[in-house]
Amino acid sequence: MSHGPATAPPAGYRAVFAVTEFRAVFAAHLLSLLGVVVSELALTVLVYDLTGSPLLSALTFALGLLPYVIGGTLFAGVADRYPARRVLVVCDLVCAACVAVMLVPATPVAGLLALRCLVAAIAPVFTGTRMAALTDILGDGDLYVLGRSLLRIVSQSAMLIGFGAGGALLAVLSPRGAITVTVVTFLCSAALLRFGTRDRPARAGSGSATLLKESLSGARLILGDRRIRALLLLLWLPAMFVVAPEALAAPYVAEIGAGPAALGLLLCAMAVGHVGAELFVGSALRPRTRSRIVLPVAAVGLLPLVVYVIRPGLPLALAALALAGTGAAYVIGLDQWFVDAVPPELRGRAMTLLTAGMMTIQGAGMALAGLAAEFFPVHHVVAGSGIIGTVVALLVVAEVRRTAPGQMSDTERRDGADRHMTSR
Repeated sequence: MSHGPATAPPAGYRAVFAVTEFRAVFAAHLLSLLGVVVSELALTVLVYDLTGSPLLSALTFALGLLPYVIGGTLFAGVADRYPARRVLVVCDLVCAACVAVMLVPATPVAGLLALRCLVAAIAPVFTGTRMAALTDILGDGDLYVLGRSLLRIVSQSAMLIGFGAGGALLAVLSPRGAITVTVVTFLCSAALLRFGTRDRPARAGSGSATLLKESLSGARLILGDRRIRALLLLLWLPAMFVVAPEALAAPYVAEIGAGPAALGLLLCAMAVGHVGAELFVGSALRPRTRSRIVLPVAAVGLLPLVVYVIRPGLPLALAALALAGTGAAYVIGLDQWFVDAVPPELRGRAMTLLTAGMMTIQGAGMALAGLAAEFFPVHHVVAGSGIIGTVVALLVVAEVRRTAPGQMSDTERRDGADRHMTSR
């Protein structure tokens, strides 16, 4: 594994960038993210231009989330069964081919939506494989945690930059012309990963099981482990509630009588808080301190949303959203707990399941927030998300505490060890 020089490495994020392979992964991640965000915007416009249907246009965005659970459940075994570099490059090339077909004028709207689903189904396999590969490139200690943090920061920033870049491209190019950018970014990502990372053997042998059986058995092993299941829930469930103010940003702007510019500010505020928290925790706090703040921050991270109960004006709402974004500070320490809890031969499947679950549960949270807003005022729905989400987070925090190393009984530890043995 590549860990940089044997002498004392530079501190913090600089140590991660000192690893040559990570720089290739980072650049590929940035390129593909920007391409995906631009294509999502351009494809939405293209579908609307072809159909004139707001429903089909909105469905184009939704189809970027819904197939995650399918790809993450049925194809998760790919992440451990085949060499990581091969999986990542093939995923990029398949996505580039799908987007290239979108550029053909004869492709019908149904074909565009089907191709969008296929790209979305591949995404969790790619992300899970890359997350597991980071443990090969950076080890499974602090460098891995900081590497994951950097990729999350890029993801948050790319959303802001990508939508702005997409809007600018659509001002000078046709929707299909803007989508062409995505083909190029996928191909560049594939080249960076192919020539910038080492070829390593598969994490687990293919054996005699089919890919589907291997994927499903991996999911059962992962979800059947009480400790891993608790950590997954702590990653997933707060995310389900924190998306409510973003999902309802447009109706909230209308509710408080703010202008169109307010919508953009509300959509950016939480990402700004998230990026700031990641940078501070990753660069200023030691690993032990990051571990200590996981449960307290996870327990109270959604409380800023409760301020919506008074229907705050724009300045107070922006402050509450930015503060809620800083609640993501607990994830850096939780990343370390998760990689420590998952056996190496299951990491690809575990990371794929984590990604699929995260995207699916965020989509469900957006849908539930929208449904609730049909019956209750928007500000009450957001405040309710903060209250209910805090109660749920406290329950999950208690379970994570009970499953901490040294807290489980001998029988529970033995059961967990037996489950891990069956996966070898």
